[in-house]
Amino acid sequence: MNFNDIQNDVAAHGLFVMGAAGSRVLIGTDSHWWGIFEESPECADGEKNPVDRWSKRVLNDLAARAGATAFFPSDGPPYAPFIAWALETGRFWQSPTGMMIHDRAGLMISIRGALEFPTEFPKVQPKTSPCDTCTDRPCISACPVDALSDAHPYDVPACKAYLDTPSGAQTCMAKGCDVRRACPVSRAFARPERQSAFHMKAFLG
Repeated sequence: MNFNDIQNDVAAHGLFVMGAAGSRVLIGTDSHWWGIFEESPECADGEKNPVDRWSKRVLNDLAARAGATAFFPSDGPPYAPFIAWALETGRFWQSPTGMMIHDRAGLMISIRGALEFPTEFPKVQPKTSPCDTCTDRPCISACPVDALSDAHPYDVPACKAYLDTPSGAQTCMAKGCDVRRACPVSRAFARPERQSAFHMKAFLG
């Protein structure tokens, strides 16, 4: 199976190849994926972890047909080193906030799995981080409680405390993280607010 075949196969499920390194490709949700997921049995059955279960069903099926092995961020411990794998592709970088940024998805990254193939793909010249040419860097000042900043590590307690306030419920909880939405690349990716709200609810547990 060549690279174009993989891209076409995953695109049929609202996914796209976010990057590749060696024999491994990382698969993530495209901007229109949520509508496809909402029509799935996993979304409707009321059971726990619907997105993870959908991902495993779809990517395990794709892997079986392509002669690949599937890996998932939710499997562990031990957990597969998805962050290291992403950085190896030359399409992901650390943003000023500490979160990873992707050349197309911006800060709206949702890696659903990786496919490992028997043979390696041709090497691709690494791109340049969009943060390098972003002069305004709105992500740095977007967090209302300064939980995500270039001055300190991610302040998870401050973030979660804000989400439990009326302001947090109307903004980050309902629409997705203010920092992620402030990124110009993220805005162009245009992920549905209801998808971001789902992920924020899962983040709070």
